[in-house]
Amino acid sequence: MKRHPIILSIAGSDCSGGAGIQADIKTISALGGYAASAITAITIQNTLGVQAVHTLPSEIVCKQIEAVMDDLQPDSIKIGMIDDTSIVHVIADCIKKYKPKNIVYDPVMVSTSGRQLMTGDAILEIKKELFPLTSLITPNLDEIAVLTGKILHTPDEMTETARELSELYNIYVLIKGGHLPGDEMCDVLHTLDGNTYIYKKKKIKSKNLHGTGCTLSSAIATYLAKGYSMNEAVRQSKEYINNAIIAGKELNIGHGNGPLWHFPD
Repeated sequence: MKRHPIILSIAGSDCSGGAGIQADIKTISALGGYAASAITAITIQNTLGVQAVHTLPSEIVCKQIEAVMDDLQPDSIKIGMIDDTSIVHVIADCIKKYKPKNIVYDPVMVSTSGRQLMTGDAILEIKKELFPLTSLITPNLDEIAVLTGKILHTPDEMTETARELSELYNIYVLIKGGHLPGDEMCDVLHTLDGNTYIYKKKKIKSKNLHGTGCTLSSAIATYLAKGYSMNEAVRQSKEYINNAIIAGKELNIGHGNGPLWHFPD
């Protein structure tokens, strides 16, 4: 019987379909994986921004994760939006219980529109409890500022900060530099063996970039589930998201920061 890699996304729901659980499911499906989900929060948002967030009870989040882990036994877990300390504890406990091989955490702390999506207490608990249990974290520059207090301006600063975080938590760290000035995208991966990989591409001018972080982290989780090395999983995912941005450039969905097209040719 044919078996597709199974990826569990633990994240918030985006009713407009461009980010969160919805983007994760589209991405995993586009790359040939089977997507399962555990919803942590219901957001009221669209391409114009986030209007409200309703956090689900931690026991409901826990039961969703357990239901998937007990039956489907995912090859990878992708974690996205967490805005409550009790949910941090639940996810950490589940990771310790089930010991999944690949865990990609996109620390969604600030929305594209600038709204902080996580309390200070939750951030402290995530750094203490969750980071050391993950395989890879994928913060962008805004999230690095929240996590470390540092405002990064150059690839060299990104490289140094990625190294510091990797050594502190004994995990892989991918810092996304999409908000750096200039015409070139630059992301930096620091690995557990001390190597640094830099991924550069020319920036694509598009108003449709909603959900890029969710999409990238889900893609990495999918490629890891397929057996790719971390460096190759990130490289393949960068190629996929580049194509998804190009395919979504001309989309006319919503009146603000529109979505990518997750099924590029």
